[in-house]
Amino acid sequence: MKTQTLIPLAAAAGLALGCGLAAAQQQGVSKDEIRIGTIQDLSGPLAGFGKQSRNGMQLAVDELNEQGSVHGRKLKLFVEDSGYDPKKAVLAAQKLVNQEKIFIMAGHIGTAQNMAAMPVQFEKNIVNFFPITAAREMYEPLNRLKYSFAATYYDQIRIALPKLVKEKGAKKVCTIYQDDEFGLEVQRGAEAGLKAAGLELTEKTSFKRGATDFSSQVAKMKAANCDLVVLGTIIRETIGTVGEARKTGFNPTFLGSSAAYTDLIHKLGGKPMDGIYATMTVQNPYTDEQSQPLRFWANKYKTKFNEDPTVFSVYGYSIIQDFIQAANKAGPNLTTDSFIKAMDSSTFEPDMFGSPKMTFSATKRLGNDQSRLSQIVDGKWKVVTDYLAP
Repeated sequence: MKTQTLIPLAAAAGLALGCGLAAAQQQGVSKDEIRIGTIQDLSGPLAGFGKQSRNGMQLAVDELNEQGSVHGRKLKLFVEDSGYDPKKAVLAAQKLVNQEKIFIMAGHIGTAQNMAAMPVQFEKNIVNFFPITAAREMYEPLNRLKYSFAATYYDQIRIALPKLVKEKGAKKVCTIYQDDEFGLEVQRGAEAGLKAAGLELTEKTSFKRGATDFSSQVAKMKAANCDLVVLGTIIRETIGTVGEARKTGFNPTFLGSSAAYTDLIHKLGGKPMDGIYATMTVQNPYTDEQSQPLRFWANKYKTKFNEDPTVFSVYGYSIIQDFIQAANKAGPNLTTDSFIKAMDSSTFEPDMFGSPKMTFSATKRLGNDQSRLSQIVDGKWKVVTDYLAP
């Protein structure tokens, strides 16, 4: 009889131990903490963006930790610097995944950097959540560990370009683009948009990531008499290209993607930047012309970091806010599987920053495919269209 009694007890003990191990095996989640990792450019050509998005993320984390928790758990943010170098992004991902033991990678900046780091994460079943890049590879091919929030560079340009071509009566459309996954997405979007308008690119020219001299590329486009130039550029490349063009008396219509939609363009580039267009998904939070909730938020940000918030501050802040919503929905037993289940039935409503509604499912991993056109007028970005849907 004793033997018969001991067997079920042993089985029960083994089951309890197994359950305990299963719970312990969820990396990055403890009884009182959720570990979030992010990789930003804090020292390279996108350091302006990276620092802003990091600050926005930290503000959201601090707010949650001061005001409450996610089912009793506080958030801890781990930040690594890629210097906008894919090789460094891999090292950063390895550190976050294997040493810091993060639960999720959130808001990693850069297309090539994400593509280099994702295999490190996926090997350990870690979700790539709302990377700060609008490349199609952030949700294609379909992968249970990929979620993207921004209309793609490809769709942004594909939809906006025909509208601008028609409005400006453009006949010769050219493109200058960064010679990597990001720039190619913009360039392909330009080709697709022109095809819909019955046109082809007159000229295309590229530059290496990190380039600082764009005189030969501008000369090439000027020689081709381009009257509209699509910019597969980010901060200094946008300023460098447009500045060089203005200097030489070359004044086509310039159209950039959301990667060029930043206050740094007009702050660093000055008056020559007036008139350029860019697509955008979230409005830059100028503190003197927004709603009261946004002014309150912007002042809180400025008090904490001693600088004005930007659209990248908003990206960082919103990414953490959306993570909190999904993690709360996932319930007390937060695992990669429960988080994915929560995300795949989630809707994120428009917020005070002007972002459109987002929805996700097991087969829909891009939350939003809409963008708007904005133009620099008198040193500030001004929204000039409603959301343009594909």
